[in-house]
Amino acid sequence: MVNVQPSRRRLRSLSVMSLLLALLALVLAPAPSFAAEPDWWEPTARPAPDSQINVTGEPFKGTDAQGRVRGFVDAHDHIMSNEGFGGRLICGKPFSEQGVADALKDCPEHYPDGSLAIFDMITKGGDGKHDPVGWPTFKDWPAYDSLTHQQNYYAWIERAWRGGQRVLVNDLVTNGVICSVYFFKDRGCDEMDAIRLEAKKTYEMQDFIDKQYGGPGKGWFRIVTNSAQARQVVEQGKLAVVLGVETSEPFGCKQILDIAQCGKDDIDRGLDELKKLGVSSMFLCHKFDNALCGVRYDSGALGTAINVGQFLSTGTYWKTEDCKGPQHDNPIGNAPAPEAEKRLPEGEEVPTYASGAQCNTRGLTDLGAYAVRGMMKRNMMLELDHMSVKAVGQSLDILESEKYPGVISSHSWMDLGWTERLYKLGGFAAQYMGQSKGFVGEAARTKDLRDKYNVGYGYGTDMNGVGGWPAPRGKDAPNPVTYPFRSVDGGSVIDKQTTGERTWDFNTDGGAHYGMVPDWIQDIRNVGGEDVVKDLFTGAESYLRTWANTEKYAPGKNLATAGVGAWASSSEWWNPFESFQPGRAVDGNNSTRWASEWNDDQWLRIDLGSPQQIDRVTLDWESAYGKSYRIELSTDRENWTTAWSTTSGDGGLDTARFDRTEARYVRIKGLERGTQWGYSLKEVGVYAG
Repeated sequence: MVNVQPSRRRLRSLSVMSLLLALLALVLAPAPSFAAEPDWWEPTARPAPDSQINVTGEPFKGTDAQGRVRGFVDAHDHIMSNEGFGGRLICGKPFSEQGVADALKDCPEHYPDGSLAIFDMITKGGDGKHDPVGWPTFKDWPAYDSLTHQQNYYAWIERAWRGGQRVLVNDLVTNGVICSVYFFKDRGCDEMDAIRLEAKKTYEMQDFIDKQYGGPGKGWFRIVTNSAQARQVVEQGKLAVVLGVETSEPFGCKQILDIAQCGKDDIDRGLDELKKLGVSSMFLCHKFDNALCGVRYDSGALGTAINVGQFLSTGTYWKTEDCKGPQHDNPIGNAPAPEAEKRLPEGEEVPTYASGAQCNTRGLTDLGAYAVRGMMKRNMMLELDHMSVKAVGQSLDILESEKYPGVISSHSWMDLGWTERLYKLGGFAAQYMGQSKGFVGEAARTKDLRDKYNVGYGYGTDMNGVGGWPAPRGKDAPNPVTYPFRSVDGGSVIDKQTTGERTWDFNTDGGAHYGMVPDWIQDIRNVGGEDVVKDLFTGAESYLRTWANTEKYAPGKNLATAGVGAWASSSEWWNPFESFQPGRAVDGNNSTRWASEWNDDQWLRIDLGSPQQIDRVTLDWESAYGKSYRIELSTDRENWTTAWSTTSGDGGLDTARFDRTEARYVRIKGLERGTQWGYSLKEVGVYAG
């Protein structure tokens, strides 16, 4: 074959022609850069294989016409609880750099058939047997009644965000006692170590998602440490993730045989560390009575198991008493929990309790009150759920005395009788993610209060929280979820969720994992109508408002301690080593007190030094309190008017509120004692607004 070389001129002509054709193609064809550029909500590098999202449409951004953010708030979730409890109680991970197959796999002891799924047996009953295979088949988990398998895979949370959720509170959670008695673990049981690790993993998950969108700060999962950041994130159409803490013995504050194992320094160090970790809200007690407060009981077999844990941790069981008011703790019941009771020492038995509602004898301890005030000092939000009704009442007394708005009930573990006091302070309430009919019914019970205080509503999914979730209503139930459906804002279309080889249908699968949250909201919409969904859609704004007002809090000036002094009708004198003079009630020290003689007709008078506009007086009673007394005001110490009175005082911390009035002198006039002793006040506060 003869190889004929083309001339150099011909090559040059072909090159020019090729260039012209290429330029012409660029002009006529769509620009590749525009064609390849994804929508802002779609990642540029999603792992493959991975879960599907099954939502189309752009997530909504911005605010409404009144400048309020829109969207749902989950006030109680546990993304990282697989890292708590020794690392083997919750099986699977919310994300993995090695991919979905590594993230969504069962605990090793659950293979081959779940026979050693001990915690399943304790919480669910039965023999614990199940198909342990997760990805890609998911035959038996996640499921609405599977309490030990991962429900918070990041792509499922992404689906909830795409469906309209805009705030998620990730409660860092563990329990040292459950960890210590559980058979399987791969790490230590120190609660603060677990909290630190879960916070670290949450930030790592943020980084993992950011990588899919091109780098730091670009993903939809944004951890926020103040309300302004959260509002900005929501206005961008992304998910604001708030860090909270829910643990049983924070800062080592357990109690053994009623003796506290921590002190005020431990509380201060712990709260400071949590603030540095980015934590904005927390529980003071959870499941077990501790050195800070008594708990609201669990019921049934789970309650018995937790009571066993309480004994193993503290040396004491739950103790009950008749409730003092309409609020009550959950009934304990006497259901057996054989696997847990095997852990008790030989001859030890769980007590038998009276049926019906019984209240915990334990309330807020002095250390607990110190912790509440420590959270207020650091502008943190206090979670009331899991506190005994006695502890909640005492906590609200403290918050009301300071007009502190940072109070949350995030998942239906507070007696509804406290709801108005919470809303009056400016707090926020959410309801546990239950079946739609029950959720709608419970929401209706507090609807008038939400309207009265102009607040939205939230839900607490408690996913990975060992609680149980909405069961399927059945494919033939009335008003089923019909797929696909539009999101509440109308901008997204939501179809059945698929992960691997499994597709979930809310009608037949219920609240199996976090990706079913939009489906659950649609079911609420079908069952209960638009009103409750409307309240839920304004939840993010209400939560952020509570948080912002908490950040703005500054303690009021106590005019009583800054005044001229105090005088009284009488003072006890029997103790040569301690003074009970009236000035002790206005010295700013709760360790001292004024005490009167032992008869009803007594008074304490405070001179503010000059006329002041006042509207609030707080009284911190010692055990000798006033049952009937009044607050009197005067400008000249001769003419007195009654600003406030009660005939049903019960001791503790009282707050007397009244219309703003000018006064120089404040007098607490005792009419009837609550005990056989006199009147005794540790501290009196007088405030202007």
